[in-house]
Amino acid sequence: MITVGLLATIEAKPEHAQEVADLLASAQQLAEQEDGTVVWFAFQTGPTSFGVFDAFPSDAARQAHLNGQIAAALMAIAGEKLSSPPDIKAVDILARKITLDG
Repeated sequence: MITVGLLATIEAKPEHAQEVADLLASAQQLAEQEDGTVVWFAFQTGPTSFGVFDAFPSDAARQAHLNGQIAAALMAIAGEKLSSPPDIKAVDILARKITLDG
């Protein structure tokens, strides 16, 4: 059962917005390798504004993700390509609906 998640908001420097978008899109391959990451979305809300929502069956899986390759890649570019450090909030899942359509 999916019980916990993370919601990260990311603000890119304008001159690096496409690079941040590309990094997030390519991170899907890394997310697919994480057994404990059962839901993962990267999204864009504005020209330089991005986010990631992911969900997990346990706190241990969430912590493993935070210690994983996606977080490391994001932190590696934070100083140069982001306007500020990513804002990462731990969330508790109250309800869920997931329909997979192939």
